[in-house]
Amino acid sequence: MADADVIVAAVGLSADLEGEEMKRQIEGFAGGDKTSLDLPSEQRRLLQAAKATGKPVVVVLLNGSPLDLSWAKDNAAAIVEAWYPGQAGGLAVADVLSGKTNPAGRLPLTFYRSVADLPPFDDYAMTGRTYRYFTGQAVYPFGFGLSYTRFDYGPVTVQPTHGGAENGVRVTATVTNTGDRAGDEVAQLYLTPPAFEGAPRLALRGFQRLTLAPGESRTVSFELSPRDLSFVTRDGERQVMAGTYQVSVGSGQPDSGVPSQQGQFATTAALAIER
Repeated sequence: MADADVIVAAVGLSADLEGEEMKRQIEGFAGGDKTSLDLPSEQRRLLQAAKATGKPVVVVLLNGSPLDLSWAKDNAAAIVEAWYPGQAGGLAVADVLSGKTNPAGRLPLTFYRSVADLPPFDDYAMTGRTYRYFTGQAVYPFGFGLSYTRFDYGPVTVQPTHGGAENGVRVTATVTNTGDRAGDEVAQLYLTPPAFEGAPRLALRGFQRLTLAPGESRTVSFELSPRDLSFVTRDGERQVMAGTYQVSVGSGQPDSGVPSQQGQFATTAALAIER
């Protein structure tokens, strides 16, 4: 380790730790259930020892569920989320770390800081659950992911497609690769409905993967149907709400520090959607 230029630390969990009705009773795990989002204590000490060498530390995470990455975010030179990658996983990670492959993955769930940030497991209310209702500060939010290049977005345009906006809209924006190498971008569209009881703060309503050369621009277009615009009320009725909708198109959730552009549109009448 003393002669290394960079330390690559492969840490995480395994199927022996996380699973259904398992007999493991160790720190952070009880019968297959996680009681903590921490890495196992031995791995935390390993990472701290690696950091103490003064070498850059790259954390490669092997896991099937979210972990607290706050230490790694503050101390590691890079983090690669590899999940459970299979027999070719080592080669795939090496291709990413060496720059042979330009990564373009996006998180399919939220990486929280602590189980204390989440409601009790036996509380079935949606408050605080998933990216749609979580109002705290996530370590890494749903939809987050980085690349070896950078993408910027032009203004968002919203046009009704069949009369009033409640009957559907087309959302467009221009995406530009402003970096110096080709790469894939995942353009994500998030929608925030008018306020109503039980409303989510936002919801993913579309995404597109684009491959862009350095300096290349392309227009992305999302067709949102009335069902895409609809939300479910506290009474279980699905409908397009009357009022002003906020829409965001970008590299991830709005207000998460990634490039994005916002727009809005208004519906003049509520529209019931058959379920």
